[in-house]
Amino acid sequence: MKVYLFLLIVSIVISVPKINAQNQRIEIPSIFSDNMVLQQNANAPIWGEAIPGTKIIVNTSWGLSGDVVSDKEGKWQVNIKTPKAGGPFQISVSSDDTLITYKNVMTGEVWLCSGQSNMEMPLIGWPPKDLIEGAQEAIKKADYPDIRFFTVQRAFSNKLEFNCSGKWEVCSPASASAFSATAFFFGKKLQDELKIPIGLIHSSWGGTPAEAWTNGKSLEEFEPYKETMRKLKNVNKEIEKLENWLDKLPVISVTDKSGEDKWKGLDFNDLLCADPDYNDGKWKEMTLPRAWETAEVGNYDGVIWFRKKIPIPDDMLNKNLILELGPIDDMDVTFVNGKRVGGYDYEGQWQVDRVYNISSELNNQQELTIAVRVMDTQGGGGIWGPNDKMKIYTLDTGKTIPLVGAWKYLPVAEFRGGKFFVFGAVEETFFDRPKSTVEYSAYTPSLLYNAMINPLIPFLIKGVIWYQGESNTGRAKEYESLFPLMIKSWRTSWGIGDFPFYFTQIAPYKYSAGTNSQLLREAQLKSLSVPNTGMAVTLDIGNPDNIHPANKKDVGERLAFWALAKDYNKKVICSGPLYKSIKIDSNKIILSFDYAVESLVVKPINGKMNFQIAGDNKNFIEAEVKVEGKKLIAYNQAIVKPVAVRYAWSDTDEATLFNSAGLPASSFRTDDWE
Repeated sequence: MKVYLFLLIVSIVISVPKINAQNQRIEIPSIFSDNMVLQQNANAPIWGEAIPGTKIIVNTSWGLSGDVVSDKEGKWQVNIKTPKAGGPFQISVSSDDTLITYKNVMTGEVWLCSGQSNMEMPLIGWPPKDLIEGAQEAIKKADYPDIRFFTVQRAFSNKLEFNCSGKWEVCSPASASAFSATAFFFGKKLQDELKIPIGLIHSSWGGTPAEAWTNGKSLEEFEPYKETMRKLKNVNKEIEKLENWLDKLPVISVTDKSGEDKWKGLDFNDLLCADPDYNDGKWKEMTLPRAWETAEVGNYDGVIWFRKKIPIPDDMLNKNLILELGPIDDMDVTFVNGKRVGGYDYEGQWQVDRVYNISSELNNQQELTIAVRVMDTQGGGGIWGPNDKMKIYTLDTGKTIPLVGAWKYLPVAEFRGGKFFVFGAVEETFFDRPKSTVEYSAYTPSLLYNAMINPLIPFLIKGVIWYQGESNTGRAKEYESLFPLMIKSWRTSWGIGDFPFYFTQIAPYKYSAGTNSQLLREAQLKSLSVPNTGMAVTLDIGNPDNIHPANKKDVGERLAFWALAKDYNKKVICSGPLYKSIKIDSNKIILSFDYAVESLVVKPINGKMNFQIAGDNKNFIEAEVKVEGKKLIAYNQAIVKPVAVRYAWSDTDEATLFNSAGLPASSFRTDDWE
C-alpha cells in the first residue's frame, strides 16, 4: 500500500488519497522528506508519480532547477546537480496545482545500512540481556544535527514496491536511541573524520536470510532458487486472496508507538483463551519446546496462545509451586487457571527464562490449565528452550512435573508492516486463513528486496554497510555464490557502478551442534574477491553466549575504517590480517598475510592459540605458533610433514591473531577438505 505525502496547496495542507485526472496530484516516495541528506557533488535523482503528461518542476535553494513531463505510466524523474557538502537547503517540487517543499535539506555522504538483527539492534539495545556497550553515554551525547537517520519500516511484498514507510530525522538523543547502533557508530565515525553531513538509511529485519534481500530477477537465474521463483510467479492470485482476507480483519497499528509501552494493553479479543473452561477442541497441537517456525505455523510474526492441562497429584495439591517455561521469544503473558502469574510485555526477552510462582490458593484443583500468550514481531517465535526448563515443581520436596510435549495452540493476530491483523479467539478465525502453496513471509526469496530496498532506488547513495549471515549458517556453500549475487543485484538495480559494499563477518556464537558457522565466515571471507568490498572482522568482540554482541561501536567503526581508507583517502588501517599464502618448510608451515601492517601479534586466550595443524592424515591437532615480523610460523613436533593449518575454526573460537594496529585476523584454513 502506498504512503502518500501531505501536499501544500495555496497555503492549505490537505491529504491526498490518490492521483486522478479531476484532482491532479504528485506522489513522491517517503525517502524524500524534511531533514534528508542528498549525496554531495552528484546528479541526484528526484522521482515520483503523477497524472500522465503532467509537467513537474524541481527548484532548489542552491540555484539549480529541472523539469520533466510524466510518462504514459505517470512516472517521472528529475536529476539535480547537488553542491558540495553543506546546507541547510530547501527543495520544491511543483506542478500546475501542487507544491511540495522540503526543508532543512543537507548535502553530504549517504550510506545504506542493511542486514538482519545485529544491524537492526537499536542503540538503546533490547533490555535486559541484549544491551549496547556505552549506549547510555552515547545517547546522552547524541546531539549531532549534521547526522540524519531514515529507518525503513519492516515490510515484505511479492512485487516491486514504489514506496516504503519512513521519514528522515535529525540525530538527537531520542532519535539515536531507537536507531541502528552499528549504523549510528559508523556514521558518527565518518562525521568525526570528515566534518560534513552524513545521511544513514537503515533497512533491516532480524532473522532474515540473504536471499530475501536479493532481486528476484537475479534469483531466477540462480539454480538453488529457480524453482521457488517460478512458483512465486504463479501464486500471485493466492497471495492477493490472502492479502484481501487480511484487509477485512480488525487492525491494531503500533507504527506511531515507541518505547516499552509499545506492546502493552493490546486487545486481540482473545483473553477468553486464559479461561480454564474455554473449549479449545479445534486448536491444533505443537510439541514444545520449539521455535514455531520449525512447526506447521512456519515463519509467522504475531500472537499465538498455547494451552496445556496438567493433572496435579495429591502430594502436590494446595502447595506453592514454581512454573518454569524456559526462554520465550519474545514476549508473553502467562495464566494459570485463568489468573495471570507473570509475563514480559516489552522487547528483547527472547533469552530470559520464564519462572513464575503459583500460589497454594491457586493450586487447589486436581488439574491446572496453563495458558501462555506469546507475542513475536520479528525472527523466530515460541517457547523454545531446553526440555529440562519446562516444568512445574514444589519448593519443599522438589517433586517435578515435566511440561514438554504436546500443547494446543491458536494464532490470534498476525503482525506485518507495523500492524496486527486480528483473528481473535471467539470464532477462531485463523483456521479460515487462505493457504498459499509457497511461503509468503519476510524469509521468502526476494520479498524484502521488493518492499525495503526497491523503494529506495535510485536514491543516490555513496555505498552500503551490511551485517547479516547468521540466518544462512546452515547453507554456507550456497552463500559463497548467493552473497556476491545479492551485491551484484543491488549494484545493477542502482545503475551507478560498483559502489562500496562493506560487510561484517559474523561473530563467534554457540550455534546448535553441527552448524559449523566457520564455513559461513569463510564464505564471507571469499566474498572479498568481489570488487570494491571490505569486511569488518568481529572474532574478538563477539559473545559466544549471545548472538547479539554488545560491542557495536567497534563494529561500526571498523566498517567506517574501510570507507575512510578506500573512499575518503584517510590514512587508516581498515583490516586485520587476511590469510594470503602458505609455504611448507620441513616440519613447519609459514603463513603470509595481507594487512599484517608492521607485524603480526599473537594473544593467547587461556593459553590457547586457536591454531590447528595437520599432516596427510587430515587429523588436526593443536599447533604452536610464533611470529616472525609479518609472517607466522606454525608447527607441532608430533607432525613431521605438515600440510595444512586452520585458525579459529569452530563456532566459538575467538581471535588470538592481530596486526600491529590491533585489528583481528579472520578465521581461515589453508585446506579445502570437507
